[in-house]
Amino acid sequence: MNKRLLIPILTAMIAGNANAQIVYTQDDTIRTEAVDMPEGIFVSEDELMKDYTNKTNLSEGSGIARTVSYNDSILISRLSRIPTTIDLPLNDITRSYIDKYSNKMKGSVSVMLGALNFYNPIFEEALERYNIPQELKYLPVIESALRPSATSPVGAAGLWQFMPSAGKQYGLEVNTLVDERRDPIKSSEAAARFLSDLYNTFGDWSLAIAAYNCGPGNVQKALIRSGNQDGADFWTIYNRLPHETRGYVPAFIAATYIMNYYCEHGITPREASLPMESDTIIVQKEVSFAQISSKCNITMDELRAINPQYRRDIIPANYTLRLPASAIESFLMYEDSIYKLNPRNIAVTTVRSEGGDAVSSSSDIVVNEPVSYASNYSSRTTATRTNSRATNTRVTNSRNKKNTRNRHTNASRSVTVKNGDTLSAIAKRNGTTVSNLRKLNGIKGDMIRTNQKIRVK
Repeated sequence: MNKRLLIPILTAMIAGNANAQIVYTQDDTIRTEAVDMPEGIFVSEDELMKDYTNKTNLSEGSGIARTVSYNDSILISRLSRIPTTIDLPLNDITRSYIDKYSNKMKGSVSVMLGALNFYNPIFEEALERYNIPQELKYLPVIESALRPSATSPVGAAGLWQFMPSAGKQYGLEVNTLVDERRDPIKSSEAAARFLSDLYNTFGDWSLAIAAYNCGPGNVQKALIRSGNQDGADFWTIYNRLPHETRGYVPAFIAATYIMNYYCEHGITPREASLPMESDTIIVQKEVSFAQISSKCNITMDELRAINPQYRRDIIPANYTLRLPASAIESFLMYEDSIYKLNPRNIAVTTVRSEGGDAVSSSSDIVVNEPVSYASNYSSRTTATRTNSRATNTRVTNSRNKKNTRNRHTNASRSVTVKNGDTLSAIAKRNGTTVSNLRKLNGIKGDMIRTNQKIRVK
């Protein structure tokens, strides 16, 4: 018998809550139960546009999306044409989620399509590094609706919604001041490693995705209780999984579908402006966002958007600070005076730019006309790449002249890349910058591999 004939049938369309009633047949008996649904699927368009990066870099909506009718045969054909090794079946459950995204959530889908311009390069690089399907980049769509600041009621955080224990297991630091689950680059690296490990454990992507949601232990228990561990998939053990996981894989399938076929449903993505290139430096002493904002002509909101991993607007000593390329030179120029500022004495006020945006300023300096920067975590903006390289060279020279403690000796030194390492982590450990590592090693972007030799000086 086809195993998918036993899949539950959704009888109540999802409205605005996290539960749906389903009815299914088990041993010729009709049963009814509730299914919990991923929180990311309920975030409204208005709520998404409160996110600073979306608000700053995405255009206003271009009008009401048109409604397009479709039938099952069309959906089956489209799903089959998505080039992936992940099984994407259509049934009553996955269809209900597709209906949700393609009708009631059109506005939210439009915003998320625009936001993917910021995050796709990060997701794709991490997934490619572990040689796993690129379609997994749509998990943050259902997990967090692509918001690094997202926090679930049970304490999961960030784009990939790591719980604290899982985050620490995969190298993400979580303490009073720092929460690297909110760092797009580091959390994407951790998520790719986690998903790769889960696939190696279960040998099936639907089970790996389910385990990402409820943990490998719960999936293993469901497999044992089903008595059918060989050749099993998500749908085989559906009735034995936690309620929240039963809605998770179908939501992922629907998200993968709508992100590929949004145009056929009359959905227009929000246009995304190219963010200005950014880079990281290592701070020598503990420093607050207020101290940085007061001297670098960058607002507190901008600092939070670019550095979402800092929970109290404080960067501990020897941690990385991400700034727009043009602001790095200002930071290095005023670095000593920034550290000497007493954060309690910085009177941060709010003024309005000509465009009406709130801009933080300080009584310690004269604020020039504010410039709006967007976070670009992967530093990929080609339009500014040439200018940025020249700026980074000037910044490096300026810092070497200004700060004798950062001068390098003539002797070169290399380190070996460990599993899970990033350029940012290597720079932090070795008292240098990501830009300097790229320059010393001829690296473009952030791609490095395990056991690779990296010059650090």
